[in-house]
Amino acid sequence: MIYFDNAATTWPKPPEVSAAMVRFMEEVGGNPGRAGHRLAVGAGRAVYAARQAIANLFHVGDPMRVVFGANVTEALNLALHGLLRPGDHVVTSSMEHNSVMRPLRALEAQGVEVTVVACSPEGMLDPTQVEAAIRERTTMIVLNHASNVVGTLLPVAEVGRIARRHGLLFLVDAAQTAGAFPLDMEGAGIDLLAFTGHKSLYGPMGTGGLVIGRRVDAARLRPLKQGGTGSRSELEEQPAFLPDLYESGTPNVVGLAGLAAGVGWVQRRGVEAIRDHEVLLTRRLIDGLLAIRGVRVYGGLVAERQTATVSFCIEGMAPDEVGLRLDEEYGILCRVGLHCSPAAHRTIGTFPVGTVRFGLAAMNTIDEVDAALAAVERLAGGAH
Repeated sequence: MIYFDNAATTWPKPPEVSAAMVRFMEEVGGNPGRAGHRLAVGAGRAVYAARQAIANLFHVGDPMRVVFGANVTEALNLALHGLLRPGDHVVTSSMEHNSVMRPLRALEAQGVEVTVVACSPEGMLDPTQVEAAIRERTTMIVLNHASNVVGTLLPVAEVGRIARRHGLLFLVDAAQTAGAFPLDMEGAGIDLLAFTGHKSLYGPMGTGGLVIGRRVDAARLRPLKQGGTGSRSELEEQPAFLPDLYESGTPNVVGLAGLAAGVGWVQRRGVEAIRDHEVLLTRRLIDGLLAIRGVRVYGGLVAERQTATVSFCIEGMAPDEVGLRLDEEYGILCRVGLHCSPAAHRTIGTFPVGTVRFGLAAMNTIDEVDAALAAVERLAGGAH
């Protein structure tokens, strides 16, 4: 079996991830912040270790500004619903995932103005067009760091400088890049960084969060929920301090133990080394697909300017047929369709059918890429 669906969820995970989760369940298992006994204290240490690991990875000085939640979608909703008000104007791109577009459309119905800056058919964004879209009532720019459809990297650092110049908040969806591409939150001018644990951080599903930069006023960022936090239990009002303001309810501590182990694996291997390996795989995959008659590859087609996510179609075959045959005949697991990103597919010209998506990651090999190319070539040959 060849697993090429890493843009959805990385698999397999490093063995230390499951080991850390089992260790927590068997040896700790307490509820963090809810008691003073040793198991509760141990659980609190596990949560803080994950917070510290994320802060170190993204070069954030204060780990208490790392807010955990279920996934990147929850983090994006917290930032968008928490900060945008009727009458505000927000700028985004035409390559966004529905985790950005759906909250924005919901907010638009409530009076928030949304400008979607068109990207090129290759998924590239001109930062000058982002700046041109800024209005008097603009309060935020929100972009994904890389497309989950074609892997194209958006010019985050350039847009970060634009946001700072205009006094705007900059929210980045790092679902596809956290752990796979070097990220310095302050250096890139990012005010809010949404991440997920189950992709290139190699943690389990059900983990993710929002890193809240120092320019963000927590008094303006409304929480999505209120409830028990284990802190200030004498009050019936929500604590006003980070991260408790946004972390009501018992957290997924076993998941966070796995996340900390996944981030530790990434840091030991080195984000730069992971990036170099993925560029090597991506270049070989793109070049190989381009050489196959009847195959169309989408995106910028330059491995250094994208993640290890590549979308293509075979002439004469629907993407779902290609995906089914790759699985059943060749043991290659990938994703087909619209990938929860209809805006991106409209941009690259593949809506409503979608594409076949190969999502590679650190665990994949050159041999797997070559085997997949041979399979695609056989399918394409049979389609003509």
